[in-house]
Parts: sequence; C-alpha cells; structure tokens
Amino acid sequence: MSDPVSSVVYAIPMRTRFRGITLREGMVFEGPLGWGEFCPFPEYDDREAASWLATAVEQVTVGWPAPVRDRIPINCTVPAVGPEQAHAIVAGSGCRTAKVKIADHPDSLAEDLARVEAVRDALGPGGAVRVDANAVWDVDTAVTRINQLDKAAGGLEYVEQPCRTIEELAAVRRRVAVRIAADESIRRAEDPLRVAVAGAADIAVLKCTPLGGVRRALQVAEAAGLPCVVSSALETSIGLAAQLALAAALPELEFACGLGTLSLLDGDLVTDSLRQVDGYLPVPSGPPVPDPALLERYRHPDPDRVTWWQQRFDRVQRLISE
Repeated sequence: MSDPVSSVVYAIPMRTRFRGITLREGMVFEGPLGWGEFCPFPEYDDREAASWLATAVEQVTVGWPAPVRDRIPINCTVPAVGPEQAHAIVAGSGCRTAKVKIADHPDSLAEDLARVEAVRDALGPGGAVRVDANAVWDVDTAVTRINQLDKAAGGLEYVEQPCRTIEELAAVRRRVAVRIAADESIRRAEDPLRVAVAGAADIAVLKCTPLGGVRRALQVAEAAGLPCVVSSALETSIGLAAQLALAAALPELEFACGLGTLSLLDGDLVTDSLRQVDGYLPVPSGPPVPDPALLERYRHPDPDRVTWWQQRFDRVQRLISE
C-alpha cells in the first residue's frame, strides 16, 4: 500500500484503567475505500503489529466479506472495579451478558468474587456471566478459582484464557465443569486447530485485528472448528467496524460478542459511534468516517509520541510489503 492520503495519531483517555493503561493511543489513516486504524499496544514488536496493519489495509483497500446478519449481540465489559461500580455498569448497559475482568493482581480473589456477585445481582438469574483471567494462573490455581467464581456467579457461561499454554488449558478443562474459552492461544498459535485437537477449549475468542483481517480470522475460525466469540482490541469506531464485519460474516454466532468496548473510552473519532442499543450493535456497511473536529480534539499532543507512531507505521508497512 502506498503512503496514506491522510493520517492522524490519536490519544483518547480511558474512563477506567483497563489492560494496565489509562490512555489509548493509535493511528488512523485514509485509503482508497475509506479509513482504517492501526493501534497495536506499545509493547508489541513490529512483527506482531504487522497483523494489525494488515487488518487496516484490508479495510481500506479490498473491504470485507458479505454479512449474513445485520446486528450483533454483545456483552458489556466490566473492568477491575469495585462491586458498586460493576453493578452500575451492568445495570445501565442494556446487555444480558457481562464479561468481567478478574485476576488483575495476585491478591485479587476477594475483589473478583465480590465483583462477580454484583454482576450477577445486576443481571438477574437469566443473564450470562463470563470472566477473563488473561492467562495469569497455573493449572491448580485456575481449577480452584474457577470453582469459586462459578459459585459466586451462580453459574459462569465460560472462563476466558485462564492459563497461558494450550496444554494447561486442556488440563484445566478436564478438571472443571465450566466451559473454557481460548483467546491468546488462538490468535498467537501457528496452528489454531491445535486448540481444538488438544481438547483445550470449548469456545474460540477471535479478534480480527491481531489475526490479520476479517478473511484471515474467518479461516482461523474454520480451522479451530469451535463456536466463536468476536472480541475487540480496544479500538475506536473505525477499527471496531472490522470486528463487527467479522462477527457479521461468521456462518454461526451462538454467543454474544465482546464489542461494546467503546464504553471504556472517554471519546471517539466519529460522530455516530458504534455503541450498543439494548444489547446489540448494528453492522456497518463500510468503514466509519472520522469527524474532523474529533480528529483535532484527540490528536496526540506529544510530538515525540506522534513521531514514534509514524515511524512504527513506516517500519511495519515495509514489513508487510516484503
């Protein structure tokens, strides 16, 4: 791809610390078919960031496959907050499924149990509670904590990535009754089919951004052979549109998707943000167009960071062109 016609490095504050950050940085750029977003987290090296750029390039040059549905059921996302705030987030979301962040520090168990109990109270008995441990537990810890959390939740829908390796996930899955979802083990595996063959997961969590695009993610879903949940990578509406395009193109979509993450950002780059209504998000027909005033409002104020992002974009673009 040639140099983007227009590009802006943005910085949008987070409403709550999430994934260890309070400021979401990234870059949006214009191509032949509209705007794309390049926002790999700063700790990712250029090779891992290449998939994120490939997703944006697909969006602005060839577009997405045809959808098979026009709206996507989503979960609300509950960060590592106190039980009162967790209850308020869920009660005000309109969603019937909640994804709860847990295990954000080694002594978090009591906080996690209280948060999950509050979420269940807000949802009522008919809602679905899922938790995400971000691969921090060993097998024995995972088994113990999952059983405790399942009891506190009055039944968990699933636990996402409780351990790091495929072998550990398989060991946990043999010892608990709660379904196991694989995230990192899917998107960082050379062969996604290994997760299913090893009996490591019941559900595949897909993020098209780190997988290299909607078409590549559909191939991964087919190879994994598991029910899929599409989750965001904490993008603005511009990048989130690609995740919705993936959810819309999957042949089957049994579970609510983790695409309501704009609620974690204290701003967006488009006027008509992709925010859920009554637990659903509409599928966009194409990439959202940024509002010039919002681009200016959230333009990164630090010249050094702007240079860092521009240089990173150039390096990664050369990498995917090789």
